[in-house]
Amino acid sequence: MENIINTCSDYLKDQFRWQTGMKEELERLRENHPKIQAVVFAANQAQINDKNGDLNKWIWQLRDAIDETVDVLDEFEYAKHKEQLTKNTEETKKRKFMSFLFESPRKILKIGERVLKRDPNLKRLEEAVQKLDKVSADVTTFLHLLDRAKQEQKEQEVDFYKTRETGSLPKNDLIGRRKEKEFIMEWMRNRSNEHRGTDLYRNISLLSIVGHGGMGKTTLLQHIYEDEMTKEFDLKMWVCVSNNFDAKEVIADMLELLKKERPRLEKLEALQGRLKNEVMSKRFLLVLDDVWEEEEERDKSKWENVLAPIACGH
Repeated sequence: MENIINTCSDYLKDQFRWQTGMKEELERLRENHPKIQAVVFAANQAQINDKNGDLNKWIWQLRDAIDETVDVLDEFEYAKHKEQLTKNTEETKKRKFMSFLFESPRKILKIGERVLKRDPNLKRLEEAVQKLDKVSADVTTFLHLLDRAKQEQKEQEVDFYKTRETGSLPKNDLIGRRKEKEFIMEWMRNRSNEHRGTDLYRNISLLSIVGHGGMGKTTLLQHIYEDEMTKEFDLKMWVCVSNNFDAKEVIADMLELLKKERPRLEKLEALQGRLKNEVMSKRFLLVLDDVWEEEEERDKSKWENVLAPIACGH
């Protein structure tokens, strides 16, 4: 739609007579465009168009109107290239067979004819834009669905974060990630020999593995976690964090893995003290899987609470 609006506006500026009504319709389309984007996006995210017959019908009408307008513009583009090709051919012939003196009056005449000649396809464009404008105006009927879609998405996210859990045992073969595995294994070997700083977290070496869902991050880490090389660590912990994590929950998960029983959700300080005693002067491997980064400043203090007790590890 954005391309249609811009292309039509540019095209009409070159016309002999600016179409006032069409200009107003294009301005309305530009105004309704973000609303349409929001409604269509919500329909895709929440999949509410299948449940709402009117919305589904409107989206198909919108697609038809867009396709029709694009078809007309494609024909204009073709005609434009054809005219340019013809023009270049005629100019070449003129340069060969006519002198500038005799050519000038004819040039002026041709330009005048072109300016006064109204594009015969302009009527089709007007009708296509009018149709698109009429369909687009109906977007206001569905704006109330945005709140509903947001609420449904929020509920789905809550359910997802409650049930999301990954384990350290691989469920799939590692395919196409051998180089990444070798790189991470080599990185872990080198950490024990590197010079440490003097800051609070000097004993923590951190490697982030980032990517879209389904790329195989968890599978890669599972194969690393179960590799023979990791037996060199005194302790191993696999924790699924997920979004909106709670520092106490994450620490409790670590203690459950180390002590084989889940501690009561006591005060944060008490949990930190217990974890600190478990990792004190020990070399450990900690995998934090399914970490989401939503609000960096809000989550920063939570991560500090998690990292503080393990900073005394070896």
